[in-house]
Amino acid sequence: MSTSGGPAMPAADEPDRRRPGGRGTRRYRPDEPRTARWAAPSADGPVRATVQVPGSRSMTARALLLAAISMGPSTLHFPPEARDSIVLARGLRSMGCHVSSVDDEQWLLRPRPLAGPVRVDTGSSGTAMRFLPPIAGLGTGPIFFDGDPVLHRAALGPQLTAMRRLGIRVTSETGGLPLTVHGVGHVPGGEVALDSSASSQMVSGLLLVGADFDQGLQVRHEGPPLARSPHIELTVTMLRAAGAAVDEVAPNRWEVLPGRLTGRAWTIEPDLIAAAPFLGAAVVTGGEVTVPRWPTRAAQPAAALRDALAGFGARCTHTTEGLVVSGCGKPHGADIDVTNLGELVPVLAAVAALADAPSYLRGAHRLPGEPDLVDGVATGLAAVGGDVTETGDGLRITPRPLHDGVFDTRGDHRLGYAAAVLGLAVPGVVLSDVGSTAKSLPDFPTRWYRMLTAAG
Repeated sequence: MSTSGGPAMPAADEPDRRRPGGRGTRRYRPDEPRTARWAAPSADGPVRATVQVPGSRSMTARALLLAAISMGPSTLHFPPEARDSIVLARGLRSMGCHVSSVDDEQWLLRPRPLAGPVRVDTGSSGTAMRFLPPIAGLGTGPIFFDGDPVLHRAALGPQLTAMRRLGIRVTSETGGLPLTVHGVGHVPGGEVALDSSASSQMVSGLLLVGADFDQGLQVRHEGPPLARSPHIELTVTMLRAAGAAVDEVAPNRWEVLPGRLTGRAWTIEPDLIAAAPFLGAAVVTGGEVTVPRWPTRAAQPAAALRDALAGFGARCTHTTEGLVVSGCGKPHGADIDVTNLGELVPVLAAVAALADAPSYLRGAHRLPGEPDLVDGVATGLAAVGGDVTETGDGLRITPRPLHDGVFDTRGDHRLGYAAAVLGLAVPGVVLSDVGSTAKSLPDFPTRWYRMLTAAG
């Protein structure tokens, strides 16, 4: 338990005794840098397992921000110990919030006045970089933000300009990190426009704290048309659940009325991105995987994921045990709308590459300012003999005999999961960097082996 230092983490070589089956296995810290090739294990037959998946990083990030501006304490049940979540929790704590682990499955946040001078390290978390500066404007004194060099190149200028127009004093020599927010204890707020095409997190970072602005917040995206954003939809859903009055007054325009929120209990859903490779394992091996705690009505785009898996021929069933996904032998070719599943495109493409007929992933696009998952999965599949064609509206994947090879994860957990799914059916697939999976699953290799060795 951590009573003052934020969510607790055991040392890198300490056995993980806080999860079933974790005793005696090495557990990596979420922020521990690792670069290591990893030979993805193949499945000897249908995978049959129950897999505990950590909570959604996206939901956890939003719950932390909403808790920090609420009156009274909030609890987060089943938060993940992923990098983004730990960095956000530590950042809020360094600014003055009380964040602690109540037990293995619960965090407690007690809001306190935010104040500097203090330095906040956002690490490699783009979420922390975009979510924490707006809330710092509600504090007093200088709060300095910096992070890993990779974030110095990230798009942040439009958000900083919007913050200034809302009455937050921000200084930055580069238009991004490093930067300093000079808080005066309140933010006037009002109406602002910004181009958020590089990242919808710039809009979410403002919306999440807009209820605490003097005049509330009216924010409008001004730039290339935004595709439907499940992440902004999640932000709006959670704001309303916290008691905020939110209007979507027009496409790409949102209003949050001023008003104090009240602390509450948040039950964090299983993370879709972390769940995807395990569910994909059931599909490509003709097995059955159960993910406990899967809600029948999810805030994340879970229905879109279920529909996608069903398109490949899987049977998706809600039971008292959770979501059960059963494969049908060899996946079927499918025409799937992935507009709301952009981050799951790599895993879905891996399943499609192992199908019995060509598949089309409609709505798979490159997003400006974001990692190029479309090129990443196309390049990775090509390295093992796959056939991927980019069209004007998505990806066409034609199954071919695949062979061993190195799948370049590009330091991205989503590409790492795709390679692991391929490896189930293709001996000799090697992830260039298994450490990339630590972003959402710090102990992914251990969980993957555990799934494969579970009793059927």
